[in-house]
Amino acid sequence: MLNSAFVANGTAPDHRLARQSGGNGASANRTGRIVERLAAQAAASKTGRPNLIPVVRELPADLETPVSVYLKLAGQRPCFLLESITGGEQIARYSFIGVNPSQAFVLRGRTLERHTASGLMVERLPADRDPLDALRAELARYTPAPTPGLPRFAGGLVGYLGYEMTRFFEPSLSLTPHADLPDAVFLLADTVIAFDHAFGRLLLIANARLNQDTAGAEVSAGAERAARADAQARLDALERRLADPLPPRPTIDIKTAARPSQPEQAELASNMTPAQFAEAVRRAKEHIAAGDIFQVVLSQRFSRETSADPFDIYRALRRLNPSPYMFFFDFADLAGGPPLRLIGASPEMHVRLEDGRQAALRPIAGTRPRSANPETDLALEHELLADPKERAEHVMLVDLARNDLGRVCEYGTVRTPELMTVERYSHVMHIVSHVEGRLRHDLDGFDLVRATFPAGTVSGAPKIRAMQIIDELEGAPRGPYAGAVGYFSYDGSLDTCIAIRTLVMRGQTVNVQAGAGIVADSDPAREYQETVNKAKALATAVVMAEGDGAREQASKGAEERVRGERMRG
Repeated sequence: MLNSAFVANGTAPDHRLARQSGGNGASANRTGRIVERLAAQAAASKTGRPNLIPVVRELPADLETPVSVYLKLAGQRPCFLLESITGGEQIARYSFIGVNPSQAFVLRGRTLERHTASGLMVERLPADRDPLDALRAELARYTPAPTPGLPRFAGGLVGYLGYEMTRFFEPSLSLTPHADLPDAVFLLADTVIAFDHAFGRLLLIANARLNQDTAGAEVSAGAERAARADAQARLDALERRLADPLPPRPTIDIKTAARPSQPEQAELASNMTPAQFAEAVRRAKEHIAAGDIFQVVLSQRFSRETSADPFDIYRALRRLNPSPYMFFFDFADLAGGPPLRLIGASPEMHVRLEDGRQAALRPIAGTRPRSANPETDLALEHELLADPKERAEHVMLVDLARNDLGRVCEYGTVRTPELMTVERYSHVMHIVSHVEGRLRHDLDGFDLVRATFPAGTVSGAPKIRAMQIIDELEGAPRGPYAGAVGYFSYDGSLDTCIAIRTLVMRGQTVNVQAGAGIVADSDPAREYQETVNKAKALATAVVMAEGDGAREQASKGAEERVRGERMRG
């Protein structure tokens, strides 16, 4: 799922946009987290001896696709598929499929559910413990053996962090948790299939655990042989499944063009009326006029029932909206109640950490449609870059990104090597910037996520005050929307995207949330329609997956809806 100028070096944070302090309680919590983190690091490096060995098997993939591989293995739930189309047009080198996780972690407030093959364990986290520390402690148990030639992700924690997780990172926030959805769900993936598009091959990876309790502990030769044999057995099982014929699936074709008999199939029910949304916009503008904030992102949630298979919805979405971060998670019954699936095609990175220290954010703001005529396309680019409103909003988001990284990166390393460049997708072009810094040596990827969560593009500026206003005006928890989706790898790297253009399914109910950035001159009716257009673009994928008639309806105007949704972020 990967890939991914005022260039300053280590400038001091802009306090107008920086997060507000959480007070004395925040300081105590940070001290506790540092002690716990250093203890985990010390335990993981007593001898430096690895206790996790990736066992790799290569297979040809010239007759497979990531979708076909997933379908052959999807009976082993929970499972996931991560794909990427960089720039909206080029396939990234790797796609990742994960099945049969060894464990799953479900966070509901301070209650941590640990699902294993032997049963369910429930732990109540103490009030001074950040739930992310529980995930860090799990990964700290493993030291992977250096293995040349591995893909970017070869195992670790994969899942989502819901928007309301912010209340654990910022004590000044008291966000209401979602009643029906966990704050976070992560799968511990130690069996991963990496689809290498560059070389047309599959890399089957099974991580052999030499000792599950203490990284760096001595392991007997017999225990190591047993762990390797278990990994080879998992690879054998995968290879047998991959040799099976592909299960039959319906064709997903966005070019089908007949009118349906049921026009109401695409209708969505919102949790806000137009009048309620307009009132929220009016009150947000009052906060802006009072100087509380510069911008805030207000959203509403849309729902509908569907008969579609969840994975067919993903197949339709990836056709309609190829994106840098495409994902399908089948969490099965981990969340309790109806099965939970997360389906998305996000254009925007949340945060990435490579080589254990190189942190990056890539804010996106500012959009124009593409033209088939090269001269017109270039003129649209010039128009976009010359638009003062687009430039002002983008620079504000770059400032937010720099401030967030400045909280956890070494002094003098935060820089903006790309500022306001244009990135072209199939239907639109965006203004993008790249902000990076070198993570401090006493911190890790969990600290990086904590410092940057949630993204400014889905909250506002200043971030904390904007989130307080969102909680006041939206009237309902966001859940996964505006949170983050991605992985924390065994090797310390991470890659996450912002959970936008994302569908949340519970059973056969689909929920889609969409927002609009509110500024001083925002028009309530226009902002309301923007959220509706975004939601309908995603609902198109649902209708396409429901059958021939529904698919025919969805195809009418699909390109226009997708173009309109992309135009609005």
